[in-house]
Amino acid sequence: MVTECKIKGEELMGQSILYYDKFQKQKWSFYIVATEEGLCYVGSQNRGIDEVESWMKKSYPHATLTQNSMKLKEYVVQLEQYVNGERKQFDFPITSDGTPFQLAVWKELQNIPYGQTRSYSEIATAINKPKAVRAVGSAIGANPLTIIVPCHRVISKSGKLSGFRGGIEMKKMLLELENNEKTI
Repeated sequence: MVTECKIKGEELMGQSILYYDKFQKQKWSFYIVATEEGLCYVGSQNRGIDEVESWMKKSYPHATLTQNSMKLKEYVVQLEQYVNGERKQFDFPITSDGTPFQLAVWKELQNIPYGQTRSYSEIATAINKPKAVRAVGSAIGANPLTIIVPCHRVISKSGKLSGFRGGIEMKKMLLELENNEKTI
């Protein structure tokens, strides 16, 4: 996966338009958003466009939001393959805007193999911040690219499902999709 990461506060050149579309296949329904550089947001299951608008005001306050299914076709095709169980990794470009700590956490999430899980403390240890478990949880909660940057694969140390921006039901659906029922 090609990833372009930016630190919060950096000038976001050439990103005055955000393209969005609704991904709706089988039981899945969420919005996706992209810049010219790559996918930048995946919404929560069964939430409205207001979720996208709220995120956009914080992350891209000067951007214009435009519905454009053609600009998002590449992402929709791969997401459809994923929800059909035909794809385990994505190979389209993504772009993230976060703090250096958030970016480190999100990069580590991409190392969790399909169908496997890690605990928050394992992620903290992997980024050499073993005492930063709560901060890891906060960074995971701020992940704008759920599914693509697989925060659903992070569970509590006890094995319980906890904290997920898309909701516990969506997290459960994603883990079931990846045949990881032993954690559910």
